[in-house]
Amino acid sequence: MPGTTIHGPSGRPRATGAPASTASRAPPSPGITVLAIRVARSHWRKRLGEKLELLLAESLRVAHEAGALRTKDLKRVTVDTTVQPKAVTFPTDAKLLHAAIQGLNRLARRHAIRLRQSYLRIAKGAAMMGGRYAHAKQFNRHHRQLRLLRIRLGRIIRDIRRKIAGKADLEALFEWPLTRANQIRSQQQRQRGWKLYSFHAPEVDCIGKGNASAHYEFGVKASIATTNARAPGGQFVLHAKTLPGNPYDGHTLGVVIEDTERLTGCEIERAYVDKGYRGHRAANPRRVFISGQKRGVFGVIKRELRRRCAIEAVIGHMKTDGHLGRCHLKGREGDAANVILTTVGHNLRLVLAWLRALCRLIVLALLQALAPLST
Repeated sequence: MPGTTIHGPSGRPRATGAPASTASRAPPSPGITVLAIRVARSHWRKRLGEKLELLLAESLRVAHEAGALRTKDLKRVTVDTTVQPKAVTFPTDAKLLHAAIQGLNRLARRHAIRLRQSYLRIAKGAAMMGGRYAHAKQFNRHHRQLRLLRIRLGRIIRDIRRKIAGKADLEALFEWPLTRANQIRSQQQRQRGWKLYSFHAPEVDCIGKGNASAHYEFGVKASIATTNARAPGGQFVLHAKTLPGNPYDGHTLGVVIEDTERLTGCEIERAYVDKGYRGHRAANPRRVFISGQKRGVFGVIKRELRRRCAIEAVIGHMKTDGHLGRCHLKGREGDAANVILTTVGHNLRLVLAWLRALCRLIVLALLQALAPLST
């Protein structure tokens, strides 16, 4: 009956309306809570898909209604590409082999597969000594440590294959991790073709930049389209998207222009790009002007072409003030979401700065109007 108490198995009184399992249920551990949050975020990004572009369009609409962005600013754009680095370490052979050994051990432990030997302690020492030998230019010893790591990784791969043989669910679960581990074990430093640069983020590309500070960057290529002229509120970003697979810039220009026109609802009259877009496939090639071009460049077009390099400062602000400088989100969906969210944040910062300037002007005008009355 309600209000009465009975004694459970432990002899402690509990209410009759509550089940026995809830009375002794322990609070969830912090690790389980963090894992659940990460899974929820990953599912949230997958559900959004391409709907994040609507958020970018809404930021442009707010800027236009606030007077920070004019319609004529949308007709002349500057397009450029940059690299969004992934949150991965520099991929040396020793680091990749060590990460593959750790990843397979972690996965086997999660699914209750008992390995003959984990090799975790040996792999850690070999990876550490391999880096030291390479730094000291003792390459024979360095290659000896790499051979040791490859042999141990091969043993773990074969051991897992023996343990999961005949179990269809485990074979399907381990298929992709074992494929990645085999790729890391077999690839060489200077081989041609596709290579794996991260065990936990296989979507990472190696993109050569030619900069003195960083010859290569590991992440995904991103295309950025901004207004050519500085709008009243600043230089807004009109379009942003990731370009997986490191495609040639000129082959992506037509798609970027079409997406920008669809997003802004305004036809682009002129687009300004750098020399990396030579041989582009734009629908109207006469409306695309490349830096260093002489034919057809005069008057207003010449002045606007000189402003092409202003997009570099915008990209720099997106990397330092935003999150374009390092992506911590998982998978290609996380890369695409990070680029668009960084773009939205950049536009909203410009809108807020524009509104603050308007508020200062309004307050200053009120003070000037009230000054004669106070005297």
